[in-house]
Amino acid sequence: MRMMPLRQHNIEASRLVLGCMGLGGGWDESPITADHLKQGREVVDAALSIGINMFDHADIYTRGKAEKVFGQVLKDSPGLREQMIIQSKCGIKFADGQGLPGRFDFSREHILTSVDGILERLGIEYLDILLLHRPDALMEAEEVGDAIQLLKSSGKVRAFGVSNMSEGQIRLLQAYSSEPFIVNQLEMSLEKIGFLENGVHVNQLAARDNVFPEGTLEYCQLNGIQIQAWSPLARGIYSGRDVSEHKESVQATAKLVQHYAAEKSTTAEAIVLAWLMKHPAQIQPVIGTANPDRIQACADAEKVVLTRDEWYTLYVSSRGVPLP
Repeated sequence: MRMMPLRQHNIEASRLVLGCMGLGGGWDESPITADHLKQGREVVDAALSIGINMFDHADIYTRGKAEKVFGQVLKDSPGLREQMIIQSKCGIKFADGQGLPGRFDFSREHILTSVDGILERLGIEYLDILLLHRPDALMEAEEVGDAIQLLKSSGKVRAFGVSNMSEGQIRLLQAYSSEPFIVNQLEMSLEKIGFLENGVHVNQLAARDNVFPEGTLEYCQLNGIQIQAWSPLARGIYSGRDVSEHKESVQATAKLVQHYAAEKSTTAEAIVLAWLMKHPAQIQPVIGTANPDRIQACADAEKVVLTRDEWYTLYVSSRGVPLP
């Protein structure tokens, strides 16, 4: 088994990441409560208990409250920050209620201001990794590169990456950045299988309907870029969520996951994650739940061994049709 790309960059990250999008309550201006802080502590404790040392944020998560809750957890436990790898994301702006829509912004000013806000909310001096959240159609790559150099030289950010980007977009950014982009976070799961369909549909008409950017997976593998998967548990559709109204392939795959979980004396969550992690790209799942029990249900993900036949059986079941 190859070494994780992050570890190639001397970042000793756990194979699983805890996504902190669910902390802080609703996506509104309501205040943080004692219950939100309690949940934050429980979630962090659950993650640490199964060996997770990497935590994923974004400045927009619950409108900044997720980072504030996490920051209070760090404040209450001196020394905890040194045990963690913390990454956050910037580049998305909400609609402002005065006619401006939700939009993206990779301007130098916005990136720099966003990082200052992230560090303040988290109560930390630096980010281990900053990701550019979603591609900005008006992105000036030179301006992004300038912001990155300032953040690096100031010590505010130690490493950089992207989220939801294609090979071409990363290449453009890299051409104007003195720092390597070492992460690309994409939606990938047993449900979202476009990253595989690109390969099996080479020279097939079905390739026209695939939105996963062609060549991106291979580019990341060749260039030491850690592929992180957001929503790797597919919102629980294979691990206990009611799927009676879902299509037949989802129902059949959920039953198959449960079968393998029982056969291997583990959880459905572990099977779903192990399926993703078996891919040679060394995919790093970002678990987005704020439920401590569900976090702990992921504990066996690295231990579960799926055979090639089991892996393909799950893949074909999710497809709902035979391979070409």
